[in-house]
Parts: sequence; structure tokens; C-alpha cells
Amino acid sequence: MPVDVTPEGLGYSRRMIGWARSGVGRARRWPSRAAAVAAGLLVVFAGGCTWQAGALQPKGPGAQRQYEVFLISFWTGLAVYVIVGGLMLIAMFRRRRADEDEARFPANRFVFIGGLLVPTVILMGMMGATFVYLAQEPHSGELDVTVIGHQYWWEVHYPEHDVVTANEIYIPTGTDVEFRFETVDVIHAFWVPELHGKSDMVPGRSTRLVIHADEPGRYRGQCAEYCGLQHANMAFEVVAVSPEEFDNWAEAQARPAVVDDPRGEELFIRHACAGCHAIRGTDADGQIGPDLTHLASRAMLGAGTVPNDRGHLSGWIVNSQTIKPGNEMPPITTLEPDELHALLDYLENLQ
Repeated sequence: MPVDVTPEGLGYSRRMIGWARSGVGRARRWPSRAAAVAAGLLVVFAGGCTWQAGALQPKGPGAQRQYEVFLISFWTGLAVYVIVGGLMLIAMFRRRRADEDEARFPANRFVFIGGLLVPTVILMGMMGATFVYLAQEPHSGELDVTVIGHQYWWEVHYPEHDVVTANEIYIPTGTDVEFRFETVDVIHAFWVPELHGKSDMVPGRSTRLVIHADEPGRYRGQCAEYCGLQHANMAFEVVAVSPEEFDNWAEAQARPAVVDDPRGEELFIRHACAGCHAIRGTDADGQIGPDLTHLASRAMLGAGTVPNDRGHLSGWIVNSQTIKPGNEMPPITTLEPDELHALLDYLENLQ
């Protein structure tokens, strides 16, 4: 077949080669783009594998009231979306008749009704529903609990039982518990999604909330107001147990530490741990960090950051900044290996 060597023929050949190459390039890029999309979807779906119950699974009357208000807002918003979307589709695809020169509905009236009157009625209705549910909030509780926010942990007091603990809050089921909130540094927010809505903790002010748990369980809570570097790791647990179990727990927590380990206690005090932490029944009476009188009875360390086991406790003592950067506990570099193990033995017996 003769080859066209004229400038026009050569130009046509170059264009064909360019189109072929671009098609091959697009074909080569397509698998990589598809793989990137698939990887992104995999990450999204994998994020849902460790599911944590939240506000959509209410386990108390406070959370149930807020869930019902949410449903009213959701279905109202969905209805508005469907109606507005339907009207837009009608306006897009409906043809005006030849004899229809002007709109039958004046534009200013449409704006007044559709843009002002209808939203006002909807918002007033939702506000009324909110006030109705707020009026159902109890004004006091049968048990008082004081929670003090710190960067980045929770100090918990039971005034009636003379109990001080941290990051784990035990409450009896079927009981209205009145929480009072304070903070010693910045603004925090106390939130247990399955039991109730949020309550802000503002420096210089005391706020309150009544929480009721219908059934036993461990309910994860979280600081819901950005408070610094470790805000995401400022968690806690509300542990709801039967009234009998709660009474037994409170009685045990009120007792001072009873550990026959003079060396471990001496190491705790000598290496400045007692300057920040208290262990009732000993000379350690620090008020900066969490009370450690019954440390071994807690499930987590560092406000829900890591499990309370020997390995994590050892790492936390030596250098907690490698586990939770930005917390106020400095590294302890003066402990010899045998001293560290002796101190761990002592702390693990603080039941």
C-alpha cells in the first residue's frame, strides 16, 4: 500500500498516532484510578468495622428524648427536601403552554410563602417540640457525682460516699444521678451519647445534668469540646451496675489502700510520684494527677487511651509522652529496672 508522504498525509498520520497513544494512556490510567477509588472505599467501610453505639441507640430517658427530637428534625428536613426537589423537577421539565404568557402565581407571593412563612412555621414547631422535651428533664437526682475536667482526664468525686476516682464513673441503674461539672483549665464538654446529651464545662462556672441508665453496661463517654492536643483521647466510661453492686463498689472504693509492700510504697514516694498522685492510707497526697488508691480496679489508663495492664502501665510510668503526647506527666528516668518492677508490683495490688 503506497504511503502518503505529503505534508497533509504525514500530519494525519501523526494525529492518528497521538490519538492512539492517548487512548493507551487513558487505558493504562484507568486501572490505577479504579484501584485508588476501591482503596478509598475499603478504608471507609473498614472504619465501620469497630462499631461503637452512640446517640442513635439510646439507653436512658435523657438520650431517648434527644433521639425523638432528632427524629422530628430528620423527617421534617427529609419532607422539605423531597417537596422542594419535586417542585424543582416540575419547573425544569414542565413546558409552558403557548397561551401561557405569565406565571399564574405572583413571584413575590411565592417568595413570601415559600421562603418566609413555611420555614417560620417549621422552625417554631421544632422549637416547641424541643421545649416540651426539655420540660421533662428531672431537676434533681438521688445520687450526687462531681466531675472535674483536666487536660486530658476526668476527676470524679462521690461526696456522699467519700470516694475519689478517675475516668471511670460507676452509677446504679434505674436511678437519677445528678452530675455537677467543673473544669480547672479550659472548656470541656461531658458527653455520654447513649445516656444523655452534652453538657459544657466552663472555667469559673458549675453546670449540672441528670443522667439515668435503664440497663447495666459500660457506656463510652467523650470530651465533646476541643480542648487541646489530646482532645480525641480524653475519654471515659460510665459503668451502670445494679444498686446492690454499686453499694458494694462504693464501699470498697471508700476504703484506704491496704498493700503490705513497704518497698513499693517507698519507691512511689521517693521518686516524686506522691508529688502529683494520692494514695489514701499512705503519705502520698498529691492533688495534681488522678487519685491512684484503687488504680488496679480500673480497666483503662490515660483516660481510655490504653488498657490497664502491666506493659502499658510500665510504659506510662517511664515515659507517658510516648503514649499520650501533651499530657502533664513528665518522664521518670531515675528508676532502675528492678525498682520499676517493684513499683509495678505495688501499683498492681491497689485494688
